[in-house]
Amino acid sequence: MNFNKRASREEPEINLIPLIDLFLVIIIFLMVTTTYSKFAELQITLPTADAEKAPQRPAEIDIAVTQDGRYTIDGRQVAANDNGSLLDAIRSSAASRKDPVIVINADAQSTHQSVVNVMEAARAAQIAQITFATQTSPGK
Repeated sequence: MNFNKRASREEPEINLIPLIDLFLVIIIFLMVTTTYSKFAELQITLPTADAEKAPQRPAEIDIAVTQDGRYTIDGRQVAANDNGSLLDAIRSSAASRKDPVIVINADAQSTHQSVVNVMEAARAAQIAQITFATQTSPGK
């Protein structure tokens, strides 16, 4: 008994629609999770200036702190054994200047307490502008 009257077999076909759906989902996932890096860099050459060093402003008060804790204010040695005498020296130096700026030139080996004493005396003298002087290394 031959129930299959046709001798030819049907070709199996591949359904591409689910495969296309899968690829679309993968592409959307990759597009959402990708981080885009943007290189917005301009190649510019900055201008240079060869100007003289700015002259020292008359409102600056130069305070040098030595390694052993001695103070020099504007080139004058100050016998500051306590904060009161340092405060008096800073006040007398700042009396003739409008809006003075204290420039602290501290030795690299000086103690922190010596520098803090100068800052505390400047605060007590009501001088709000304090800066520190540095030097560049010889190789630069």
